[in-house]
Amino acid sequence: MKQSRIILVTLILLLVLVVDQAIKIWIKTHFYLGESFEMASWAQLYFIQNPGMAFGMTIGSKLALTLFRIAAVGFLVWYIFRILPLRSVPRGYLVCLAFIAAGAAGNIIDCVFYGVIFNNPYPPEPAVLFPEGGGYAPWLMGQVVDMFYFPLAEWTWPAWLPLVGGERFIFFHPVFNFADAAISCGIVALICFYHRYILTPSALAALPDKNA
Repeated sequence: MKQSRIILVTLILLLVLVVDQAIKIWIKTHFYLGESFEMASWAQLYFIQNPGMAFGMTIGSKLALTLFRIAAVGFLVWYIFRILPLRSVPRGYLVCLAFIAAGAAGNIIDCVFYGVIFNNPYPPEPAVLFPEGGGYAPWLMGQVVDMFYFPLAEWTWPAWLPLVGGERFIFFHPVFNFADAAISCGIVALICFYHRYILTPSALAALPDKNA
């Protein structure tokens, strides 16, 4: 049972990381910054980069944010494997945590390595992997690659509404990547189905073990 859980969590971590990085590297080397490709009226590939958090948000120092991410993901991976042997913890909870950890790690890879291994040319040139002149930023200072843009609906608010009257609104506006999607799905499922398991390892250890 323990071995099957280890395999499941490891496969999720590896699969999310591989898919996320494959998409990002392909976008980075085939699209120029700001280029878009319409797949449907509500779905586009739109290449942007951001220095901050998920969905293009930016909070505080870039270096501090990267170091915090590394520490947070390290703790989360430790937490997952700490509670993994407990039969009282359902697999679904571990799956949610694995998706969150893998997604966060995927964006960390961008921050840590992309500034060194990619250049950042002006449009319409796509980036080059391992360029002769070196990368565009030092270690830990790379930018996160985003590419999925789903403007599912848009409208203009009635003029009589306070604050937003007359303004154009797009749902869903943020541009995101596969790692962001993994994090979001993991968090939503965690809140909806496994919120009562969001405990410290010591508290989880106190739960009755079904093997006992």
